[in-house]
Amino acid sequence: MVTELDKMRNRVFCISWVLLCCCWSTRGEIFTSIGQMTDLIHTEKELVHSLREYIKAEESKLAAVKSWASKLDALTRLSTSDPEGYLAHPVNAYKLMKRLNTEWSELESLVLQNPSDGFIGNISVHRQYFPDAEDETGAAKALMRLQDTYQLDSEAFSKGKLPGVHSNAVLTVDDCFDMGKTAYNDADYYHAVLWFQQALKQLDDGEEAVVTKAEILDYLSYSVYQMGDIPRAIELTRRLVAVDPSHERAGGNLRYFERLLSKQLNELNQAYQPASEEPIQLGTYTRPKDHLPERESYEALCRGEGLQMTEARRSRLFCRYQDGRGNPRLLLKPMKEEDEWDSPHIVRYLEMLSDEEIEKIKELAKPRLARATVRDPKTGVLTTANYRVSKSAWLEGEEDPVIERVNQRIEDITGLTVQTAELLQVANYGVGGQYEPHFDFSRRPFDISLKKEEPDAFKRLGTGNRLATLLNYMSDVEAGGATVFPDFGAAIWPRKGTSVFWYNLFRSGEGDYRTRHAACPVLVGSKWVSNKWIHERGQEFRRPCGLTEVD
Repeated sequence: MVTELDKMRNRVFCISWVLLCCCWSTRGEIFTSIGQMTDLIHTEKELVHSLREYIKAEESKLAAVKSWASKLDALTRLSTSDPEGYLAHPVNAYKLMKRLNTEWSELESLVLQNPSDGFIGNISVHRQYFPDAEDETGAAKALMRLQDTYQLDSEAFSKGKLPGVHSNAVLTVDDCFDMGKTAYNDADYYHAVLWFQQALKQLDDGEEAVVTKAEILDYLSYSVYQMGDIPRAIELTRRLVAVDPSHERAGGNLRYFERLLSKQLNELNQAYQPASEEPIQLGTYTRPKDHLPERESYEALCRGEGLQMTEARRSRLFCRYQDGRGNPRLLLKPMKEEDEWDSPHIVRYLEMLSDEEIEKIKELAKPRLARATVRDPKTGVLTTANYRVSKSAWLEGEEDPVIERVNQRIEDITGLTVQTAELLQVANYGVGGQYEPHFDFSRRPFDISLKKEEPDAFKRLGTGNRLATLLNYMSDVEAGGATVFPDFGAAIWPRKGTSVFWYNLFRSGEGDYRTRHAACPVLVGSKWVSNKWIHERGQEFRRPCGLTEVD
């Protein structure tokens, strides 16, 4: 039986989690939330208005100075034509004294006025909210993440050609070069090559730029060398020497590359083959492997490829009205339920949230959005991670009747108590926002599949493991943003107002490792979700144990 002490312990745990989220959240993470980036749009508009006011003030000042100059120019022409005759008139003598003592001082004050003070002050007020270098780097890496996941070449990005989207958003030569520099500084030569090549292509096509061809060739040739393509590195370095014969590194690099290639050819007993004349593009080089074993299958599912939805499986999926086993709150208006997958069973509830409820939840969450955290499997401590890029907030039922109503609805349709569940978590995914494949449940203290100790993430909560997940989609997404399950090849696409539900644990309490899932990067749009993690305690009679470990 769930006691008030259990509820209080759960609330304290979740609030502690919120505080930890805030502590671990750093200023350089604005880009993870579209919801907060919209504030920057309004800030920029205000600064543009301030800039125009400054221009008007400068123009007004200049007009006044010009008026002074014209008046004084006429006076000095008259006075210098016959200085003694001019000063012979007492009024002219007085006015000369007055001008030099008073009016020239007024002119000096006018010239010393600085109309930029208001503009500079406005910038200073807003600067604390500006993105910093870390934000810019994060946004660049987000574009590269999208490039990889959705197999988009650099030219598609530079011309704003994204799937199903026509936009005037373009990247200049200098933008592409800066993208390459971001990857280069991170020793990510795979992406550096792609973006330096795009910068070079646009420059060769006649686009004007601040960066020079020699600078691009310098970085590109070395990045290509790091990718192991020495013949092409030689060809690019020769171009660099032709463009800038006095370049400080080009000659030495060229000799080094030529010696290295000669040595390799001698060792392999091969003849020299000139570099390919084909331009470098997506697929020219193989992307290096990373920490994620299911990277290829995960990204394929995000693109809608590799889905394991067969006709036989589809024939086992149904839709129905769900009344929560006779729940009085659902008798007159049962919930529409659709099967999304047969095994493990995943269902989608239609019309789970109204537009008004969604807006209220977003309104409550926006002021609290902080960089989403994950629990470090080695230490058990909450920390930010590159594989989870979003911002999140936690909402209590007591805060607003809408939250209380949504929590009750979740309990009614799932038949599980939410008294021991975690608070409602709201997340907003921004540019390239994602959550790579992960488990929602905490694995055993010693997980054989991991071959290492893993701290019990929910021991302090005292309500057992995460039994089930209910995920609310609070926005449609123009492109990307699917929830995918790499183990069995399922992809579930966001539909505003709907929710998906699945069990993370078998009835025995053992984790269902098939439920490892991911939130695909958002390609275009803003993705808002909220989720409820339902725990084991209090479900003993609502979902009793089965006869086998995998029931």
